[in-house]
Amino acid sequence: MLKPHSGVTPIRMSHSQAESVIKNIIREIGQECAMKGQTVSETLVAFMVKAVVLDPRNEFNVDRTLTKNDVQKLIKLCVSRLLDTANPSLDTIKMQVYFDMNYTNRVELLNEQHRILEARLAPVSREITDNRARTREELESIYRKIVSYVLLRSGLGSPTDIKVVREATAALQSVFPQTELGVFLSLSKKDKERQLKELTMIVTGIRLFNKDCGKGGEGIDDLPAILNEAIPAATQPIDAELRASQDLAYRYTAVLEMMCESPHRNIEARLSMLKEALFNVRQHEAFLCIILPIFLALSNLWTSFQDEILLLSFLTNLTVSLQQFLGIHAQLFPDDVMESLLEGVTVKSDEQRIKETIGIKVNISDFKEQEWLFPETTANFDQLLIQYRGFCAHTLAEKDGLLLPGNPAIGILKHKEKYYTFSSKESAYVFSKTPDMFIQLIGEKAKECAELIQLLELHHQFESLAPCSQVRSGDKRSMKPITKCNSSTQTDTHILPPTIVKSYEWNEWELRRKAIKLANLRRKLTHSVQTNLSHLRRDNSTQVYLLKDFGTQTKLDNSSNVPRPQIFLAGLRGGSTPATCMVKVNLTRAVDET
Repeated sequence: MLKPHSGVTPIRMSHSQAESVIKNIIREIGQECAMKGQTVSETLVAFMVKAVVLDPRNEFNVDRTLTKNDVQKLIKLCVSRLLDTANPSLDTIKMQVYFDMNYTNRVELLNEQHRILEARLAPVSREITDNRARTREELESIYRKIVSYVLLRSGLGSPTDIKVVREATAALQSVFPQTELGVFLSLSKKDKERQLKELTMIVTGIRLFNKDCGKGGEGIDDLPAILNEAIPAATQPIDAELRASQDLAYRYTAVLEMMCESPHRNIEARLSMLKEALFNVRQHEAFLCIILPIFLALSNLWTSFQDEILLLSFLTNLTVSLQQFLGIHAQLFPDDVMESLLEGVTVKSDEQRIKETIGIKVNISDFKEQEWLFPETTANFDQLLIQYRGFCAHTLAEKDGLLLPGNPAIGILKHKEKYYTFSSKESAYVFSKTPDMFIQLIGEKAKECAELIQLLELHHQFESLAPCSQVRSGDKRSMKPITKCNSSTQTDTHILPPTIVKSYEWNEWELRRKAIKLANLRRKLTHSVQTNLSHLRRDNSTQVYLLKDFGTQTKLDNSSNVPRPQIFLAGLRGGSTPATCMVKVNLTRAVDET
């Protein structure tokens, strides 16, 4: 609100009315500028209004109410400054407004791009996750949609390019064959979306690997090469502009210093304009310095691309080098030999073996001392370091080194801070009875077949045979399980230190007793006085205490003693006569004699 001019009645208004007036002022300023051939944005006008109001030379007071004359004066000043295109101050304000409206940091920019990508992919994702395909044609159609989704999400090639689609389809089939569509469609919507994202990442990695090997990569741009050319092309003009702005700033500063020392020079009239020009180039310099770190980040990204290329080259060479160690078993067991050995045998994959035991779990009540972990009760279940690289511990020891994949869903046995999985419920029960014996058997088998030490990660049992990578990086620590349990917490009733009032009483009767004691009503009488004028006009009453019933009680301690019985019998031992004659003599004293 602004200070009213003398002789003008101020207009009092509410907050909402003030906002409406300000909007009208901004709109009127914009219309007047447009009529005079200058198009300005509402943000620029609002900034200018604030600048004009804050300028003390314009004699506005924010503590006073806005008047009609104030409105007209404000509009006139703002229009005048917005139409002064030869003023560096206006360019500086325009630069600031533009930068504030268009600049965003890297995180916000990338998040916005990701949000736009998700919005564009949402219809395609819904077509896949909401589909209830049954026929063969419908399944093929949804599989093609999955390929298109992977290409659109990764951004590596166009889904309309046949070569790109073929390459992406081949990569997808290697990890997600079309026969798995039935299982995919049976998942929940959330699990489908999660699996689509995982498939996109896997297919993207495969295509990038194939591109580096020279076996694919159709439609994939060479981002490192593009950045290698784009970063210098973008930074060089910015550096040139920055140097130019800095040179101008240095010149303007020198002139202003000279004018301050010699204020009577002829160019003193341009002092204000030079300051505004200095502000302009300094603002330009500041914004360019903000933009340059972004290009430094791009340069670092380019460096990271170089690192990734180096790593990718290393992994490629390592993968190719591993091929030389696979020739012997192919010579010992060629295809014809294997076909004869597999006659009548059903070949099962690890996934098929795990699916056969879905829903089977050990019963915790059958074990009193062992600890079992399950997915629903352990938060970091998938991150636990399973012994023997996840193979069934019982089968490994019982069948002389047979490697069968264990199913963690059956239950993970925790024994001496190590975790073991099993291929069946029966194997879990047998191993849990004597785990130390089976562990020792596996150790003995590893001594016979030294390759099992590296394969089963038994370095803790054979420290002298630990791999070099582990020696350099130190022992690999197993992750502790984070088990889930029902728990509850309670906030203290009194957060602040308690203030106890010793004289407080909660008992109503105790309070009454204290009140009577303080008033000492037992020694007081209630009096009433009545005059002739008030006779028979109101009820009078008196109150007295009734007499109390008194009683006393005495206590008498007394005792009595009865005589001790004294009875004697004679003649029990017999005598000279054949018949026994017993005589009973009672010498007990009478009661009155005691």
